[in-house]
Amino acid sequence: MNFKDSLLWPLTLPYGAASRLRTRAYRKNFLKARHLSGRVISVGNITTGGTGKTPMVIWIAKRLAAEDKLVGILTRGYRGEAAGSQSTSDEVQLMTARLGDRVAFAVGANRFARGQELTEQGVNWFVLDDGFQHLQLTRDLDIVMIDATNPFGGSHLLPAGRLREPRTALARADIIVLTRSSHSPAVEVIVRRETNAPIFYANTNLDCIYSLKNPQISAENLRVQKLFAFCGIGNPSAFVADLRSWGFHIAGHRFFPDHHRFTPREMCDIEEASRAAGTTALICTEKDKFNLPPVSLAMNICVCAISLRIDRDDDFWRTMMSIIDSRPATKL
Repeated sequence: MNFKDSLLWPLTLPYGAASRLRTRAYRKNFLKARHLSGRVISVGNITTGGTGKTPMVIWIAKRLAAEDKLVGILTRGYRGEAAGSQSTSDEVQLMTARLGDRVAFAVGANRFARGQELTEQGVNWFVLDDGFQHLQLTRDLDIVMIDATNPFGGSHLLPAGRLREPRTALARADIIVLTRSSHSPAVEVIVRRETNAPIFYANTNLDCIYSLKNPQISAENLRVQKLFAFCGIGNPSAFVADLRSWGFHIAGHRFFPDHHRFTPREMCDIEEASRAAGTTALICTEKDKFNLPPVSLAMNICVCAISLRIDRDDDFWRTMMSIIDSRPATKL
């Protein structure tokens, strides 16, 4: 723990106490969770930062839609956007671009009310985005994503660490997915102290890289160039690590906070830093594309589109459905 975190550590005590008290209140029914008519699959984590929630939500929604289920995604959006507003959330725009009209979306902090609106449209399968801490809504399945390269964010609660809840919260999980690894026995040992939930592995898969300026540029073209990476996501170092693992030469990078809206001035600064690093093109995540300003740069901006590759994906799906089928369906 660094000096700054050590100063913040006393604040984790009331934070942890409040988290445990809230969870216990829902478990004992002092606080009442609401029920939607249909099946609810929650995808979440116990740390801040990127663990692969959005790719998992997309993966599940696509598979449900392929089985001709009427699917809706419930998401808080950017800072709990008001219901009915045009979503400005990069994640919502990304999911909409990937899923199109095969899946309905409901954006807003009150996921129960938004879910009821989708129920009126016939939706009866719901994917609850970032739902592990959203105890106000009951669910049939809780999937918890854990980044195997940094599983518990320093093992300290917010604000000193990255844990949103104590590790004991994993006892609520039905399935654990360890991302960015195919075999992490040390992490499994820690997880097993809290839960007997089945553990699966998943990794990031490169779908394609495309240029916003020159459609002729391909991933093969870029692998022989020096690139400058920039992003505003929850786990920026993972983005650079993935690019390098896919054979790209990243000679420089600049990171911004998650959901960062880039300004024209910042884009010019990024291009200048890229030139100073001797690179020939910029590269960002697909989520960042929705936060770029209308600015014209001399350099190409390339976008990296990814998906989630789940090890033993058919076993994972069967396990999901078995758990869901074992629980009585809610009909209102």
